[in-house]
Amino acid sequence: MQIIRDRAKQSMPMVILTLLSIVQALALEFLWSHVREADYLFTMTWDAVLAWGQVLVNFIGIALIWVVYTSNTMRFRWIPSVSDSMYPFVVGLLEFMLIELTGPGTIGEWLIGFSLLVGLMTWVAHHSMRRARLNPENDPYFRNFERATLKDFYPVIGMMSGLVILGLVVAMSEGGDFLALVAVIAPIVFLTRQFIVTARFWDRSVSEETDLT
Repeated sequence: MQIIRDRAKQSMPMVILTLLSIVQALALEFLWSHVREADYLFTMTWDAVLAWGQVLVNFIGIALIWVVYTSNTMRFRWIPSVSDSMYPFVVGLLEFMLIELTGPGTIGEWLIGFSLLVGLMTWVAHHSMRRARLNPENDPYFRNFERATLKDFYPVIGMMSGLVILGLVVAMSEGGDFLALVAVIAPIVFLTRQFIVTARFWDRSVSEETDLT
């Protein structure tokens, strides 16, 4: 059984990245097709500005998901579960849903979908980190950090709740250009912050200080 576990630990990262790369390529192709077919995007209107903001969020989100997955699989090794193979499919479905909802008339629903994707990726990252902590090979990293508790997720939970509420308000309102603009800008700010946090974690993982006892 130890041979099978070792084989799974070594092979699964490449399997996950291969699967995710296919899903992300399809998502990018779908996003590109959506942009080409939406003629209103190429007119000087407020709706076009909002829609381009959504397109930007979709693109950054796809890129961030790839960065999170690749950084985790390069940093850690863990014994995979069946769910590790299923998460890329669920992530892809949510990405396709976001792209389909891209448009000035569905910003509220789009924002709710974005919050669901954030929640899923937070769970995926925590799931892989929790399993990676069980592997002694990852001790040089995890010995410097306490186990995550529910308190550590309060900022993400609060952000998701705020986005869902804002999405519901935008979806139920008849106008509200200001709220629609906030609904587009908020995810951009969040994703930018997540890119910075992810980059810091990566730098900390490969720094020489991490190897010190």
